[in-house]
Amino acid sequence: MIFMYILLVVAFIDMFSQLPVIAPFAASLGATPIVVGSVIAVYSFSNMLGNVLSGIWVDKFGSKRILASSMILAGVLVFFYTYVTNPTQLIAIRFFHGFAAGFIVPAAFAAIGRNDDSDSNGKTMSHSGAAIGIAAIIGPALGAIISSRLGIEWLFYSVSLAMVLVGLISLVLIKSLPLTKKSITQENVGFSFIKNPAIQFSYVAIFLLLLMQGLLTYAMPLKVEELNLQQEMTGIYFSVFGIVAILFFVLPSNRIFDRFNNKRLMFTGLMFISLSILGLGLSTSSIEIFIAMIFYGIGFALLFPSTSTTIMKDTNSQNRGKAFGIYYASFSLGVISGAFLAGLLGTSATLIFTVGAAIVFVSSILMLLVAKN
Repeated sequence: MIFMYILLVVAFIDMFSQLPVIAPFAASLGATPIVVGSVIAVYSFSNMLGNVLSGIWVDKFGSKRILASSMILAGVLVFFYTYVTNPTQLIAIRFFHGFAAGFIVPAAFAAIGRNDDSDSNGKTMSHSGAAIGIAAIIGPALGAIISSRLGIEWLFYSVSLAMVLVGLISLVLIKSLPLTKKSITQENVGFSFIKNPAIQFSYVAIFLLLLMQGLLTYAMPLKVEELNLQQEMTGIYFSVFGIVAILFFVLPSNRIFDRFNNKRLMFTGLMFISLSILGLGLSTSSIEIFIAMIFYGIGFALLFPSTSTTIMKDTNSQNRGKAFGIYYASFSLGVISGAFLAGLLGTSATLIFTVGAAIVFVSSILMLLVAKN
């Protein structure tokens, strides 16, 4: 199981390490602002397609082969970034990279679920969330440091090597679980699990979380500028929520995901997210932003394990891959929608955060009413 957490860290570092460098890299190739936006968006779009297809293939062929092949292929594609010479080539490689990487996480979580069909699913998912949180903290810093000191090509070399090695090691360490003929011909055909209200709740909740993540990524630099703070503070604020979430994941507090109703935890997490986003919009000082990001970290820590635990508990080994595929497609769709919504709202961080908080609050209340009925 420890290896699976390492695999998740490497897989998400692949994405997070490029966040601070991909836009400048595209601009250095002569990309216009619109093309730079396309370079960023095409990864999330193709990643979403890969998520859905991964879930189908995982249930049909098993997690091991999908995980190993997608890690290795994504690693090879990262290496080819070093041969890009114009924006068109960059968009193409970003599309294929995002598509290949989209197979990794649903397969990884399906493998984790199949190895942990127990009453500790919540604790397992919280540890998985900690792995993602670690990648979210060290990935952007790693990308910025390596590209600034050694050149961006060495960032691609490093990430490519790590992904290929982990993919090869996964062939040895991940156990293959045989799929019975019955599971392939009957239970594996449809998407009947989508009718489960708890799973629907999970998909909407994780979409809302990543919608706010997209808004946050867009609007936090604007908020820092509005308050005449140093731009370096943006990274520090993001680290605050990451550290809070990781502590919540690894400390005994992670037991709540196995002891309390997941729907209530989701609703509570969404309320924390709504309050934190509203707080960011109303903040007039650095300390207020810190407090808001602490609330955001708590909300994130409540939402990720509770939603993913619901997927694990309400699916079986024959359809869990598809369920997680749609789950992570909701991730990608949320990020894309958040960035798009923020762009429509303009350059006022206060307006962006206020609208975002209202969306989460109203959606949460509607979800609660539907759940009660």
